[in-house]
Amino acid sequence: MMTDKRVAAVGFCCVDIYENINEWYATGNGIDWGIHLRRMGVPVSAVSVVGNDCYGDEMKRTLAAEGMDISHFRTEPGPTCITRMELRNGTDRVHLDSVDGVMEHYAITEEEFQFVAEHELLHTDLFGNVLDHLPAWKAAGVKILMDFSIFTKAPEYHCKDIFPYVDYVFFSADGIEREGLRDWMKEIRACGPVLVTATLGEEGSLCYDGRQFYSCGIVPAKVVNTVGAGDSYIAGFTFGLLQGEPISACMARGAELASQVISGFKPY
Repeated sequence: MMTDKRVAAVGFCCVDIYENINEWYATGNGIDWGIHLRRMGVPVSAVSVVGNDCYGDEMKRTLAAEGMDISHFRTEPGPTCITRMELRNGTDRVHLDSVDGVMEHYAITEEEFQFVAEHELLHTDLFGNVLDHLPAWKAAGVKILMDFSIFTKAPEYHCKDIFPYVDYVFFSADGIEREGLRDWMKEIRACGPVLVTATLGEEGSLCYDGRQFYSCGIVPAKVVNTVGAGDSYIAGFTFGLLQGEPISACMARGAELASQVISGFKPY
């Protein structure tokens, strides 16, 4: 099903490099999310930066081949942000270290800000250097979806200051005690978001809309690589949102897409 609602992946991007198996690919939470949505017929723009190296060339080639709008995807002198990865036990991905490269000092321009403001919804995370712009984008009417990964309770990220400007909060519940999870989701929701969704690994996912909790199990799959499970879940959920589907249907879309992704090596 096609949609004419434009969305934007804004901020962080990188290249994951698995040196122990000689593999690498263009990625980033928003990049993975955007590729999935583009494949489902959603118009997607990518707004970020890469370096003038082979990794940056591959990132732009990948996004262009997927049909994404990269008119505001910048190339600057220097190295593209990379994350060194390792695949252990055949399926588990491990982050070893990162080199920020040109991502370290990335700052969007006024023209890029206005371009993003033309979209229905944007996706970002804690690491794309755009958090200061969230209030203005929200005031401009852009729906804001944010992937907080495992960091909603990390004091160094001041997430409680960010929640009021986010419409759709997604986070991984890894490291959060299950008995306190629902209270934490209620606390986040009280800050202003419309929906708060936690992914629970093999336990599925949980979503809170301020009135009730919704739960969804996983779709069983033969796991090849767990990388991209969360990004694909969020993409499936987002597609449901754009179609005006009920929360339970959005969660089911997310679970199905995540199942497909972990059955392959790449995150999309």
